[in-house]
Amino acid sequence: MKKIFAIAWKDAIIRFSSFSEILFFIILPIVFIFLFAGAVPTGDEDNRIRLLVVDQANTSISQEILSELEKSTSVRPDVMSIEEAQEQFDSNRVAAMLIIPAGFDIESIQSGNAQLDFHQQPSDIDANVAQRAVETALRKVSSVFNAAQMALEEAKARGTFESLEDEQAYFNAALETAKTLQADSPERIKTVQGNTPDDFDYDPQANVSAGQLITWVFIPLFGISALFAYERQQGTLRRILTTPTSKATFLFGTISGQVLMALIQMTLIVLFAFLAFKLNWGNPIGLYIVLSCSCLAAAAIGTAMGTFIKSEGQAVGLSIMAGMLMGMLGGCWFPIELFPPFMQSFAKIFPTTWAMQGLLDLLLRGAGVVDILPEAGMLIGFAVIFFGIGVMKFRYE
Repeated sequence: MKKIFAIAWKDAIIRFSSFSEILFFIILPIVFIFLFAGAVPTGDEDNRIRLLVVDQANTSISQEILSELEKSTSVRPDVMSIEEAQEQFDSNRVAAMLIIPAGFDIESIQSGNAQLDFHQQPSDIDANVAQRAVETALRKVSSVFNAAQMALEEAKARGTFESLEDEQAYFNAALETAKTLQADSPERIKTVQGNTPDDFDYDPQANVSAGQLITWVFIPLFGISALFAYERQQGTLRRILTTPTSKATFLFGTISGQVLMALIQMTLIVLFAFLAFKLNWGNPIGLYIVLSCSCLAAAAIGTAMGTFIKSEGQAVGLSIMAGMLMGMLGGCWFPIELFPPFMQSFAKIFPTTWAMQGLLDLLLRGAGVVDILPEAGMLIGFAVIFFGIGVMKFRYE
């Protein structure tokens, strides 16, 4: 046991002798998870286009326009002062700005002098969408005034009024009636949204966190091949023959040490995702079964790679390439459901696919220990096959 611990400790010292290994161990995984998982939408955001609104009139009519804009599915009005709005618009932080000037009231509409100031960035699609949303809101508000004005004109034609005060009172009453009728009018077009329940609630942050965890842990474990190549180049493996240390002891010490470090790395990444995104990793026992089996599978592949790789530099390059390729094709970077059916079937030859499936079962589907046993079994199968190849083909020089 002392020999195994000594070998594992020696490998840890060699592995972390340079800052680049610390970079791969924890800094890069956390940075990538924070950037990618923090950038993806969770589905709770308001994705409408932000429209700056300056309400200098502050009248019932301007409030009605704002109310209609709030109902829009295209824009999200953000009311602020003219100075703030102008500064954000001039710095290109928003696509469009609507100014409701002072004096925008019922009288100005009746006299035909009412005007709005709409500013938009040139050649901006979002600005065009915002313009259409403003026009829609104005049409809905103006339709009420048009109806009240038509009623007033018909009444005036019949000689109903004796004074201007009577005309205004009639117009105000007609306006309220038109508003009530518009509010009570039935929808001519009904939108029916499909309500077929999904098997689970997809969480892009969970997919990104699990995928980055697997990718950045598999790469160093594939790097066991670089450790063997380094030892072979330094002549360490040849000197083992002169000691009572068996090949099995050496391999077990090297592999168990790397697997233990990988589990520590995974634990740190899991804790980061939990603290940063409140990510629930599911059943803890099932989680560590999947993580442990994933580490064993990746370490076995690294051991097998170490039997034919000749130099440390070659091993490092091949480990990174293999880790990135398996991560991409195994669904670590993109949901595997986006792949064509034949690629989804082909991806099952990679341990990353089974590791991702096991983690997503825990993260998204509420799986228990029994549910992830098939994935764990497949990962153990990878470990047995590649460990067998590595032990049989292992050479000291």
